[in-house]
Amino acid sequence: MRNALLDLWSRGEGAVNAWLSIPSGVSAELHCNHAFDSLTIDLQHGLTDYPSALAMLQAIRTSEATPMARVPWLEPGIIMKLLDAGALGIICPMVNTAEDAERFVRYCSYAPRGDRSFGPTRAAMVHGADYAAHANAQTVTLAMVETAQALENLAGIVATPDLTGVYIGPSDLSLSMGYTPKLDQEEPAVVRAIEHILATAKDAGVRAGVHCLEPAYARRMLDLGFDLVTLGSDIRILNAGLGAALAQLRAKR
Repeated sequence: MRNALLDLWSRGEGAVNAWLSIPSGVSAELHCNHAFDSLTIDLQHGLTDYPSALAMLQAIRTSEATPMARVPWLEPGIIMKLLDAGALGIICPMVNTAEDAERFVRYCSYAPRGDRSFGPTRAAMVHGADYAAHANAQTVTLAMVETAQALENLAGIVATPDLTGVYIGPSDLSLSMGYTPKLDQEEPAVVRAIEHILATAKDAGVRAGVHCLEPAYARRMLDLGFDLVTLGSDIRILNAGLGAALAQLRAKR
């Protein structure tokens, strides 16, 4: 069993993550033709349900990218089901306390560390017969820090044993702090909060990821020291591409 994302981080490299909101194995397969380090299926704000996610995980197997999923909430059933389906990483929204983070890690881990029920139906089929022996160590767990409450409890969250790292949702973070919800934040107070989360994670020896919109901003975040940046989403990129193509076609010459 091997998680390519963990291998990349062990070499000191930053990762570029794709965000899959369209419930389509074909769309996921298309992303596999590009050199993303990880592909995350969004079951929270994306349009994807479990059957669609399963087909997308099957498509992602054609690439070297690490298959991940953002779950709708901190709920053990869907976390365990997606891991059993073959996801090698889980991003969990609205982790606001150290207790939330501890529950999250337990739901992703087999005993004696955690509460994950044993039955890796597809995971063992695609990740190898040794899956059970290595699953705890090879599963990426990223707790979303995206509220003022999480900021207050950040030290406890990043100190959670076996938590891989934190993942910043800039829109919810901005909203929680009283600012306009958006990606690629330049609001000074929000930027300071983002930099504080990064520094706190680094001091604790855990990974830090952030959701970005534009490539230049994502590059800036990698240069700042983030371990993982997400480049928009499939819906945003498709919508922007369609708009640009149509505008070019209709432009007066």
